[in-house]
Amino acid sequence: MNLKGIITGILIVLFVQLVQSQQRVAKILVFSKTQGFKHKSIPSGIKLMSDLAKQHKWQIHFSEDSNIFNSDSLKDYNVVVFLNTTGNILNDYQQNDFKKFIANGNGFVGIHAATDTEKDWPWYNEMIGATFTSHPKVQDATLKIDTSIQHPSITHLKESEVFNDEWYNFKNPVGRHINVLASLDESSYEGKRMNTENHPITWYHHYDGGRIFYTGLGHTNEAYEDERFKKIIIGAVQWASDVAPISRPLSDKWSNLFENDPYKNWDVFIGAPHATVKNLEHVDPDSNGKNAEALGLNNDPKNVFTFEKENGENVLHISGEIYGALTSKHEYENYHLKLQFKWGHQVWEPRLQRKRDSGILYHAYGPYRTFWNVWMSSQEFQVQEGDLGDYYGLSGTLIDIPSKMEEGEKEFTYVKNGHLNTFSSVQQVPPNHCNKGFDNEKPHGEWNTLELICFEGTSLYIVNGKVVMALFNSKYKNSSGDILPLTKGHIQIQSEGAEVFYKKVQIKSIKKLPQKFKKQI
Repeated sequence: MNLKGIITGILIVLFVQLVQSQQRVAKILVFSKTQGFKHKSIPSGIKLMSDLAKQHKWQIHFSEDSNIFNSDSLKDYNVVVFLNTTGNILNDYQQNDFKKFIANGNGFVGIHAATDTEKDWPWYNEMIGATFTSHPKVQDATLKIDTSIQHPSITHLKESEVFNDEWYNFKNPVGRHINVLASLDESSYEGKRMNTENHPITWYHHYDGGRIFYTGLGHTNEAYEDERFKKIIIGAVQWASDVAPISRPLSDKWSNLFENDPYKNWDVFIGAPHATVKNLEHVDPDSNGKNAEALGLNNDPKNVFTFEKENGENVLHISGEIYGALTSKHEYENYHLKLQFKWGHQVWEPRLQRKRDSGILYHAYGPYRTFWNVWMSSQEFQVQEGDLGDYYGLSGTLIDIPSKMEEGEKEFTYVKNGHLNTFSSVQQVPPNHCNKGFDNEKPHGEWNTLELICFEGTSLYIVNGKVVMALFNSKYKNSSGDILPLTKGHIQIQSEGAEVFYKKVQIKSIKKLPQKFKKQI
């Protein structure tokens, strides 16, 4: 192996990460424009944000001018706070640049009436997670806090807290893609309710490349004097700006990501139906499965992704009929992923005459629709018949692989101790694909065990106990054109034209490469 090159690459990754962590600071735009009801507490909110900025050395700017929502101005911030905004406050051009801001990995914090904003804009409603519809009078209510989630906004709260505020009801149940931090106990107050046991009021999630936080607190002037609320906002801003991570570490014991309710850990994103898809409305007759409108987040009318019980455990059945992804709600870094998969029999257009295909995308980031209108930018552990363990880079990623191209061949192949070549999805040369070192796949219909080990920019692809590829110095190209380390992100399991089954999807944290597999590279 080209050890000197690998060590040099690792040192560069660690140095850049150190510099980034030292330079990272919350740069906040607090926006409080209203085109509907104007909350009297907005000045109290501005004062709180100003005080917090001084205490925490945040860079902060306050505005009610929608013209600030342009790409040139927004590049100065990494968090936008909607402080009791109401109504339609952005035009089409401003909305488009705000979407780009989120897609570039930035953060959003919505306070109280942020859900009473842009109610006719579907992207915004899905981004923030819910749409306001009504409320009872201001009064005390009990909030149930999910203390199992060590989100920096709630680590100071007890499992049950009483707040005084104006409690929002939402038009529909909040989006399945959100992670609930605090829920209202509807029996603890009077007046209009959603009449549900599940009434979220504070949450966070990742959406279209950005970090999103919302709290329904913040109606009254008194709210901004509550020390608990202040700490909620501090944690929200620090997380949204990527200054403070969720401090719940991934366990060093195996966790089953399909256990109990698997949708607690995963979302589904469905791409564009191919023109041949039957029994589905509004299919574009010219669609090749990539160039039409995606069905979107958690909208799976054809049940491309379903969980079935087998011997008491959840098995993921992917029909393959439409391109799509089962996407982890959380980002992961420095981990060992282990799962089993086998092929089914059904295949679909546009891959009827091609190898059965799926894939494990990792370090996935950015908008859902980045690659083929369905997948995120990512590194790929290829799951394809006969090519199990190949590498592909998707939309902006790069990685170094010991490899060579034999005379007369057109593609590189992983070679232990080989020269370290860069593979790039940023440009056509170098290529974004490298073949596995050898085939270790079981016959069609049998379960295969796949393992993906990711540690500080190094990845190992393991098929049925054997390392078929080792990859080093994972990187990506950001929107400014800089090449930066890529060591964390979401995990996506692909639907790509073939029926496939996955089970026993387990993950644990690691502090070093396991010796058992390190010896194989």
